[in-house]
Parts: sequence; structure tokens; C-alpha cells
Amino acid sequence: MMFADVIGQENIKMQLRRLVDENRMPHALLLTGPRGNGKLPLAVALAHYLLCRSRHDGDVCAACPTCTKVSKLIHSDLHFVFPVLKKKGSSSDTPPVSDDYIALWRELFISNPYMTYADWLSKMGVENQQPMIYERESSEILHKLSLQSREGGWKIVIIWLPEKMKEVCSNKLLKIIEEPPKETLFILVSEEPEAIIPTILSRTQRIDIPAITPRDITEALIKRYHLTPDDATSVACQSGGSWEKAEEHLRVDSDKEVYLELFMQMMRVAYARNIREMKKWSEQVAALGRERQKHLLDYCQRMIRENFIMNFRRDEMLSMNPAERNFSVRFSPYVNERNIFGIVEELSEAQRHIEQNVNAKMVFFDMSLRMIVWIKNR
Repeated sequence: MMFADVIGQENIKMQLRRLVDENRMPHALLLTGPRGNGKLPLAVALAHYLLCRSRHDGDVCAACPTCTKVSKLIHSDLHFVFPVLKKKGSSSDTPPVSDDYIALWRELFISNPYMTYADWLSKMGVENQQPMIYERESSEILHKLSLQSREGGWKIVIIWLPEKMKEVCSNKLLKIIEEPPKETLFILVSEEPEAIIPTILSRTQRIDIPAITPRDITEALIKRYHLTPDDATSVACQSGGSWEKAEEHLRVDSDKEVYLELFMQMMRVAYARNIREMKKWSEQVAALGRERQKHLLDYCQRMIRENFIMNFRRDEMLSMNPAERNFSVRFSPYVNERNIFGIVEELSEAQRHIEQNVNAKMVFFDMSLRMIVWIKNR
């Protein structure tokens, strides 16, 4: 991962390069900021820059043996720590460590450097469990850092989501984070820094990374997905500075026909009070998988808002395609000031339950039943 591979964030890249070039690197950095802003890619790019001995023009050489190892995430002095789960069949007395999942981690990051926590849960096949960074991880880190650098340079530990560390693990790392061996760097990459224990926070130099600018997202979309400038600009404006959301919009767009059909089915069966068809519909949606279910619920909320606006005859404020408009011309009278907040709340509550891994069939069947009341409340 080179700095050139990170989308936007030129000021942050310059700041990180200066820390290295001017030999002012602290012993521990905390990279934080809104989701999808590239914190993890920046952490890996910084580690790559620090380890490469032939860097030039503000970036790594991308050709030396060190760069080859870092690009594959197999450099012996670059260590990753992240939330994990106990593997099936393992002893209940042996908490897992990151190295137990390092092959999966490498595979996911290399394919998607802007990976999310949800992506990692999916990669591990998590259903109703919450991964953590366990106490045993601290012993692993201490052991690794007690050894000499195999490459004769820096030793770097990147801790992704340190807020997931068990408190006993955090406490055991306090001393080494405050007084690490020479040429040792901790990079903490956090989504919720307020959830990290204060004694860890006080030992880090915090860098708040902003959202990615719409211009940088637009340029990246054109380059990586070959979108037209207009389409790329539209997606960038909806992304809120998050590359994660920009890619999510692309996925939703590719599934938009499916989501529209499911949205129309739900509203039609709710209006008809057809319980049998509601059950079939909920089973169909339950088979989509959790991420697509969440995207569907996002889509439904957008369609409800669009239909509400349509009642005010403000076409310039609408962003629907012809198929969506064709349905909405007939459906929009059923969305008004008496029921819009109730409908949106039902969709939002279903989304929260899906994120909490509640049984999808129950969530969608219950939601469609409740929708009867709101659709009839016109």
C-alpha cells in the first residue's frame, strides 16, 4: 500500500511523510475520524513508507524486497492486531489471537484496503458473536517486540479497532506503548476513540483524519470504476466523504431493479392485507444476506422520502429513474404527513434489528405486518 494508493487526504499524507523524513516519529499514533475516510490504508501506507529504504519523491520505491513483502503483508517486522473470535473446536481455555486469522486478514485487506468492520465479520463468518482483542494478544505483542528486528529497521504494530481490546489487554500494553524499544511504532486505527481507555489515549499522538473530499472521490470513481464525470459526481455527493458509502452506492445501483421490485411487492401486499404473500415476501428477502437486506432497507427509506416529496410537485428535487417514477405516480398519495414518520421508523427499526443479527424472517414479516397500519393511515 503506497501513499499514492490512498484516495485523497493529501494534507494528512504530507504530515505523515514529514514525521518520517524529519525523524520526528512518535512512539504511538492514533488515527481516527469518520468511517470510510481511509484510516487503515493510511496506517499501512505509513508503515510501508517507514520500512522502505529506497523511498523517493514522497513515496515508496515499490520495487525493493521490502516493498514486495509489505505489499503482501508478510514483512516480518510489520504486525497486525484486530478483533477475533474463538475458532470452532478450540479449547475454551485458549483465547484466540490475530495470528490465528492472519491469512484471512491479508486476503481481505489486499482485495479491499477500505475494508469495514462489517466486511471483517462477514469474512470470519460471524453471526451472533462479537469479536474482541483478548488478553493473550498482549503477550503475543510483547514477545514479538522483545525480539530484534529481522530486517534491521523499524518494528511496527498496527492495531485496528483498539476500542475492541479487553481492558486487561490494554493495561498490559500501557508500559510498552509509553516506553517501547528503539525504532518501534504503534499505530492505532480507531472508529470510536472515546471507547479506548484514557491511559492508552494519553500515550498516543492523535491525528484526526477528515472525510474525503467529493472531488477526490469523484476522481477515484472515474479512475477505478470508469464512471462518467456526471455519474461519479452524483455518487460522490451522496457518499458524505466516505469511500465505503461511495462503493455501497455503486452496489445498490447495480441491485436497484431488485430492490424496486421488492419495495413494490411489500407495499402492494401491505395494501391488500395479504398475509400469505407477506410471509413469502419476508422469506424471499431473508435469503438475500444481511448486507443486501440493509441496502434494501436504505433503498426503501429513500423511496418513501421521494414519494413524499412527489406530493409537493417539486420534480427538481426528485432523483428517481423512470421505473421508480412510474410506480410512484400511483403510490405517492399513500405517503403523507400522517404516516411518513411512522413508515420510516418501521424501516429504521428493521435495519437496527438486522444489524443486531435478529432473525431476518421475523424482522421482515413483522415489519410488513406493521406496514398495513401505516399504508392504510392516509
